[in-house]
Amino acid sequence: MQLDLHGKHALVCGASQGIGLAAARELATLGARCTLMARNEERLHAAVQSLPGDGHGVAVADFSDPDAVAAAAATVVAGAPVDLLINNTGGPPGGPAHAADPEAYLAAFSQHLICNQRLVQTVLPGMRAAGGGRIVNVISTSVKQPLDGLGVSNTVRGAVANWAKTLANELGPDGITVNNVLPGATRTARLDQIAEAKSAKTGVPARDVLEGMAQAVPLKRLGEAHEIGAAIAFLCSPAAAYISGINLPVDGGRTRSL
Repeated sequence: MQLDLHGKHALVCGASQGIGLAAARELATLGARCTLMARNEERLHAAVQSLPGDGHGVAVADFSDPDAVAAAAATVVAGAPVDLLINNTGGPPGGPAHAADPEAYLAAFSQHLICNQRLVQTVLPGMRAAGGGRIVNVISTSVKQPLDGLGVSNTVRGAVANWAKTLANELGPDGITVNNVLPGATRTARLDQIAEAKSAKTGVPARDVLEGMAQAVPLKRLGEAHEIGAAIAFLCSPAAAYISGINLPVDGGRTRSL
């Protein structure tokens, strides 16, 4: 199986921690040179030090500001074209859809879809010139099965999934694949926040909330960030050259739909 990514440059978003950092580690293990993008410069520099290989870098940008994200990406591309783009950023706050302020939808749409769009537009000329590339979007299993209490997230994640499928159709002739990875309940800071919020609302200890999540998974455990990272890295590899336009759940079988 061809997994070698030597000579490839990956721009990994939300990479100072969690799934983004795990993806960067897997890509670097396969030989890619990674640029990590997030808003916390100190965490980014610490994260880079944890990557195998050398030549890695950082790009600082806050995903609440699409212009800043685009400017940071343009600086990255000016240094070296991007072959692999990993779109990943933190999810919106929880809560029911009907109670959400309309501004929350606008903010989430900007942070997720608009930032993704600006990033794609920035890296696309280099991918086309190289004769191909990979775009992987980290979304959520809510694309297939909406999650209770995450109304804004469910809505925006669905928009990103349809945007990505459209891109896969448009960019296929350029040799560029576009895929979505859908993490299930994965041990990250984000999941801990969700558990704490549910604990505060119900009085159930956060550890019991997490255990309940684990028991809802056929494998009877939560996912680990490196397991999501491995799926992302595979979709970036030569072995996945004929896979495009898919939603790949990495959730231990929790999603009940096909």
